[in-house]
Amino acid sequence: MTKGSPWKLITQFAVPVFLSQVFQQLYNTADALIVGRFLGDEALAAVSASGPLIFLLISFFTGLSMGAGVTISRYFGAGDYGRVSKAIHTDVMLGLLSGTVLTVVGVLLTPTFLRWMGTAPEVLPDAIAYFQYYFFGVLAVVMYNMCTSIMNALGDSKRPLYYLIISSLTNIVLDLLFIGGFGWGVWAAAVATTISQAVSMILCMIHLMKKGTIYQVELKKLRIDREMLGQIVRYGLPSGVQNSVIGFANVIVQSNINSFGKVAMAAYGAYSKIEGFAFLPVTSFTMAITTYVGQNLGAGMKPRARKGAIFGIAAAAIIAELIGIATYLAAPWLVRLFSRTPEVIELGVLETRIICLFYCLLAFSHAIASVCRGAGKAFVPMSIMLGVWCVFRILYITVMMQWRHEIVYVYWAYPITWAISSM
Repeated sequence: MTKGSPWKLITQFAVPVFLSQVFQQLYNTADALIVGRFLGDEALAAVSASGPLIFLLISFFTGLSMGAGVTISRYFGAGDYGRVSKAIHTDVMLGLLSGTVLTVVGVLLTPTFLRWMGTAPEVLPDAIAYFQYYFFGVLAVVMYNMCTSIMNALGDSKRPLYYLIISSLTNIVLDLLFIGGFGWGVWAAAVATTISQAVSMILCMIHLMKKGTIYQVELKKLRIDREMLGQIVRYGLPSGVQNSVIGFANVIVQSNINSFGKVAMAAYGAYSKIEGFAFLPVTSFTMAITTYVGQNLGAGMKPRARKGAIFGIAAAAIIAELIGIATYLAAPWLVRLFSRTPEVIELGVLETRIICLFYCLLAFSHAIASVCRGAGKAFVPMSIMLGVWCVFRILYITVMMQWRHEIVYVYWAYPITWAISSM
């Protein structure tokens, strides 16, 4: 990404990433759609209750994979392939260790976490089952993220797309088979997700172990290199902490939503899936910005890095607002995809229309953070998002729920904190 038109390179990189993200999002969305249609609102609420908690536990390691991507992209841009190889092997080894620890923590502590969140009693058994089966396969999730960060850092955003298409289609087929065909419970959706994520991880590893490439992963070279680990932590720890505190704040939000009952939980879950898809183009541009800035700064091309960053920030904000307007107009139809219950639809549409017109602010914050990460300065966005998206958001919701226990004030927490972080 150090030669050619910046806007073309960023766009060409972002499009496959966007399509990859679409299929990534299909995992949980397929679970929610099929579970909601075949098993009802309680089952949909159970899947929804697990979402923020899953994000909280895996988000730290996703942040570390971003740090690995920055490290690899900078050495790749500088042409130092020896350190590229060391960084890749350290990244893979770190993924294996992290995924193993996360599996144990997720499986053993699931009931405790969900009770802390105040999950409704009628939803709790299904939520525990879904969560535990999901975390039996979380090693595949962590390893896929690590592998994707490696390929993206080298400028390859197409292969992760191909692998995700295969695994996402596998997930949908298994969901329909297990739940629609066999009539199994919520836990079967998590089993389908686990199997399909393992497929994508295996395909990634087969590619990365290809002989004769600068990125070839060899089992005998899998070890933690102290220099590379130091850089991965330096670049990735702020992102990991940032993701975790945002995840923690979302768990607090989910806990407050839970206090309004299963209808509110189902509506919140439906909106979360809508937002997940709506924001994918922006996520794709921000990932492209990080790789572009990292490679060009690694090659010593500061003016070129700045030019691409400006384009990426503007494109992300404009695209996000266009998507927000479209989401506002289509809200009733979109929420109805997940549930036919009038109360769920009413609450889901209300939340969607309060939040979606402010997507440009969320995009702006993410784009600036991506530029900072690509430049190796992830501490600034981490500090802002820790202070605003976590501390302030939690304080706001706590105060508002004590003052007036109305769900609309929980919904407004997002636009308010996005506006502050953008400023």
